[in-house]
Formats: sequence, C-alpha cells, structure tokens
Amino acid sequence: MSRDLPDLAPLIDHALLDPHHGLAALHACCDEARHFGFAGVCVASRWVDQARERLPIGGATRLVSVVGFPFGAVPAAVKRAEAEAAAAAGADELDVVPDFGALADGDSRALLTDLAPIAELGLPVKVILEVGRLDPGALELLVEVSLDAGARYLKSGSGFGPPVSAAQIGRLVALARGRAGVKASGGIASLEQAFALVEAGAVRLGTSRGVALMQALRASTPARRPSDPGAA
Repeated sequence: MSRDLPDLAPLIDHALLDPHHGLAALHACCDEARHFGFAGVCVASRWVDQARERLPIGGATRLVSVVGFPFGAVPAAVKRAEAEAAAAAGADELDVVPDFGALADGDSRALLTDLAPIAELGLPVKVILEVGRLDPGALELLVEVSLDAGARYLKSGSGFGPPVSAAQIGRLVALARGRAGVKASGGIASLEQAFALVEAGAVRLGTSRGVALMQALRASTPARRPSDPGAA
C-alpha cells in the first residue's frame, strides 16, 4: 500500500449496534469518535439521548440512529414513530431498513409509503439495501424507490451479512447516478479494504472497527521529521 494515504477519519461512521453492549460501551464509542474526528457515531435509537449528551450539538461528529434495524420487518407507522423518537432525542441522521417483504413482492407503493414519511422529517436518510442479498432487479427497484422517497445516501448493508465489496459499491454508485452518496458497511476490517471501497466511490464507511483502522493508518504513515520539506 502507498504510504501517501489520506485520512479516513472524516469518512467513518463509528458503529455500536451489537445489542449486548451497554452504557459504558456507548460512552467509549462516542469518546473515540470525538478523539479521532469521525464523521459520525451510529447507534440504536434506544441510545440516542445518551449519545447526544456525549456528542456536542453542531460538533464535527454527527449522531446517527438506525431505524427498523436490522430487518425492517415492522409496520410503516412503527418505523415512522421510531424515526420521530430518534429525531426528538437529537439524532442528526437516520439509517433506515426498508420493508424487504414489500420488495420481495415488487410492491413499490408499499416501499415508498415505508420510506417517504421518514425522509419527510427532514434529517438525512440512508437506506440500508443489503446489496449482497438482492438480485439485480430487486436492487434497482429499491434504489429507485429510495431516491424517490428522498434518501440522501444508499447504504450497502446492516453489517450483519457478508463483507461489502468494492464491486458492490461501484454498482451502487452507478445506480445512484449522482443522486445520492454511497455508504459502505459490513466487515470493513483492513486499510486495504477501506481504501478500495473509497476508491470505488464510498463517501462514508460504517464500521465498528474505526479505532483499529485509525491505528493501522497511523502506523503505516511515518511521522514527519523537522528536516522533511514542509514540516513544521
């Protein structure tokens, strides 16, 4: 890997979505995100109010709440209520799992009814696509409905499936056609993988391994010496 590496921190959504973690882990996640300057902290809606106390409003690190996580298999009204509660508790962005049952039936109207009321709340919405499980036709339909509903990002997956690939991100970028950003999520465990996803077009990286990635990045980038050109 080249030693001339850009900073990954402004791209990382530092995720804490394992339901078996408690308040101490949440505090650590928020503190790590602030320390490294991560783009966001991504948590379950149940933790938004506590995370908001740890992350200053208007700070560099945004507070992201998942909605309908991880399967999206709840009524649209319940999903909207969860999104409203997360927004009221201080979420800056919403990562939403769509109604995959409606997608399986090819019911674009039900999908739109599921997603549009959440986007209407006014917070940036990322739709979690589970790209690794969808055939090309279903993926294209879900992307189009997500964009029609007002999604600002397409997110590759929940993180509970197989690792995301650069090819999948490239496909989402092509389907988005500049109408939304793409967030890569799922099994991002190495610098090589992270940079491959960025090169493929990802503008956000969802991972619980943000600290390990930053440590690896810093270890791979030699510190400047005073005699180096441009050194302070």
